Amino acid sequence: MNDSFVHLRVHSEYSLVDGLIRVKELTKRAASLGMPAVALTDLNNFYALIKFQKAAMGAGVKPVFGCDLLMRDDDDPDQTTVICLLAQNEKGYRNLTELISRAYQDGQYLGKAYAYRSWIEQASEGLIALSGGREGDVGQALLSGKVDIAQRSLERWLSVFPDRFYIELQRTGRQNEDDYLHAAIDLAERNNCPVVATNDVRFLDAEEFEAHDARVCIRDGRVLDDPRRPRNYSDQQYLRSPEEMAELFADIPEALQNSVEIAKRCNLTIQLGTYYLPEYPIPEGLTQESYFRKLCHEGLDQRLDFLFDRNSPEFEAYQTEYRDRLEFELNVILQMGFPGYFLIVMDFIQWAKDHDIPVGPGRGSGAGSLVAYALKITDLDPIQYDLLFERFLNPERVSMPDFDVDFCMEGRDRVINYVADNYGRDAVSQIITFGTMAAKAVVRDVARVQGKAYGLADKLSKMIPFEVGITLEKAYEQEDVLREFLAADEQAQEIWDMATQLEGVVRGVGKHAGGVVIAPSKLTDFAPLYCDDAGGGLVTQFDKSDVEEAGLVKFDFLGLRTLTIIHWALKIVNAQRAKLGEDPLDIMSIPLQDRPTFEMLKRAETTAVFQLESRGMKDLIKRLLPDCFEDIIALVALFRPGPLQSGMVDDFINRKHGRAELAYPHPQYQHECLKPVLEPTYGIILYQEQVMQIAQVMGGVSLGGADLLRRAMGKKNAAEMDKQRSLFQNGAVEKGFSEELASNIFDLMEKFAGYGFNKSHSAAYALVSYQTAWLKTHYPAPFMAAVMSSELDNTDKIVIFI
Repeated sequence: MNDSFVHLRVHSEYSLVDGLIRVKELTKRAASLGMPAVALTDLNNFYALIKFQKAAMGAGVKPVFGCDLLMRDDDDPDQTTVICLLAQNEKGYRNLTELISRAYQDGQYLGKAYAYRSWIEQASEGLIALSGGREGDVGQALLSGKVDIAQRSLERWLSVFPDRFYIELQRTGRQNEDDYLHAAIDLAERNNCPVVATNDVRFLDAEEFEAHDARVCIRDGRVLDDPRRPRNYSDQQYLRSPEEMAELFADIPEALQNSVEIAKRCNLTIQLGTYYLPEYPIPEGLTQESYFRKLCHEGLDQRLDFLFDRNSPEFEAYQTEYRDRLEFELNVILQMGFPGYFLIVMDFIQWAKDHDIPVGPGRGSGAGSLVAYALKITDLDPIQYDLLFERFLNPERVSMPDFDVDFCMEGRDRVINYVADNYGRDAVSQIITFGTMAAKAVVRDVARVQGKAYGLADKLSKMIPFEVGITLEKAYEQEDVLREFLAADEQAQEIWDMATQLEGVVRGVGKHAGGVVIAPSKLTDFAPLYCDDAGGGLVTQFDKSDVEEAGLVKFDFLGLRTLTIIHWALKIVNAQRAKLGEDPLDIMSIPLQDRPTFEMLKRAETTAVFQLESRGMKDLIKRLLPDCFEDIIALVALFRPGPLQSGMVDDFINRKHGRAELAYPHPQYQHECLKPVLEPTYGIILYQEQVMQIAQVMGGVSLGGADLLRRAMGKKNAAEMDKQRSLFQNGAVEKGFSEELASNIFDLMEKFAGYGFNKSHSAAYALVSYQTAWLKTHYPAPFMAAVMSSELDNTDKIVIFI
């Protein structure tokens, strides 16, 4: 292990402006160079903090957490400088989080976020400060010949950071660096201030300088050959080895040793994987558990009254089945400690319904929970449609539940405002997303900064297939014309070579479509905050994965225009019904076996019907001829590339219409084992839940274990798959099946797991599809009026139809 030097100033791709380094590559390189530690000090942000900690620990390197802060002086706000702050401990991390967040909230100036010197002085505990080199206030004063100002500034910093302030020394071949270095060393000696060597790293290898230059030009809207553009970087700002740094600073060995000492003084590990939920108010005299159970049982009673006739002879059996399922789910939720999550979701959904804001019947795997159905979080009976709770919340794999909730587009922001008002504006925010340089776009960007002809860039970009997730490497492998063009055109090859270096680099930030976090205290106790200078609303600086790692719970508030259409259509319908003295129509009470609706569907007259209106879907409907609600669920699951391209769709349709034999994977056991699972899909494994059920009924695996098997199949992890195969086969043999048969069934499950769809999501969206189809069938004029109004995107327009 080489402990002669540690890099303390490093910008990754998350600096957005001037970094090119991928976080994982940084930690791997540091490890390969024998460095005991490495710092990440991105400009004005902690975007990559969680990713950095995980990558560093995975590589066996100590992470040092810091940030280069843009700073303004309270006495001279026009003076803008840089200071590097490193967190020594938890207190320092919290202080730096507050400083970064405050810079975006209160320090925006000319499109950039600044921290004021006074803020830093008030929040210096637990932080080590590096002077910022030439860009720091001390450095700028020295380069301007204002030694007295540099002296006063240094004295002030030394009083704020006693034994924790270091003057930075750099030798990267940039302008005025030597002048600064000599003046800085003299000042440090006069004031007994320690110095530290840094390399102000922007890329891993010297050869990446041109790509870095291109990245800066893309960001600044410049071209590489522009003689007037600033040239603030050099090809020496790479991750030098300790040996290179030792040679570079052989005359100032203490500057190298201090880098190691600083790294030793920074001892912070961010706690991950512990969830912190806000407190949901519980009525006096009740515990959270007793209140949760009470609400669930009361809610189930209401659902059972809606679903069944209590006087029917079968009611007792139904009630037993539902109550047993409810108790199982309740025990799992309570054991995992998540009742508060369900209560919070229940609360904002009920508020939305009470304020005439349409809410979807469900989305994603959450529709498989009976507790969610009892609490009116979802509106689809999971037992009736064989939806599995374990697909949503696995008792054998502790992870946060994740409800995706659809609201009408018009009311979604009102619900988020309610949550912010209810839990505190400083405890609620949306979540950041990071945009990257994608294949087609990066080719055009590189061509522009290289000064290449637009026509060449356009031609090259269009040769890249227009498909989701396409990469330059994949495009090159599969497109013969592209390879031939690059081989024949030197300028095109220059674009391509540079683009491959920049592809995938983080380019900018945005806002997650629906993610909202609710903290139990102020957000900055858990994550730094960001907002743009236009006041676009607060977002966490951690993305949706990292924000959960940090302990915050994510809630998805999604906008679905179809809910707005249904809502507007019902307004028209109920206005008409009121004139006739009829009761208002409740869309959740319409029959799901309405013959006229299915006749309309069979004719594929599905324009404006949710999920069923595309040309390809209409063709599928004409072939499948749906005649029950289960068929609509299947339509939603079948209309995807995998099933369409694999022949599964043709097989499904032929079996449904009797043109192919209704076969099961092992006929000799079909009645006792697989038939109940596969009968709704004519013997074909269409849903992920069916994979889980087969694992249960044939392999003797619990549904929780079956969900782990399903996940392993999806990820295609060879070691995990071998483990799951063994468990399944052993369980099947114990139940009397042959090992060969068990192996064959496992292979079949593995094959279909790649195509399988989440039935809970399919069923919930099929219900919305059916509701729109029903409205179009029975109230075509109001329904189409609502559709037209939604396309006009103006709610006022609906009055012309009422």
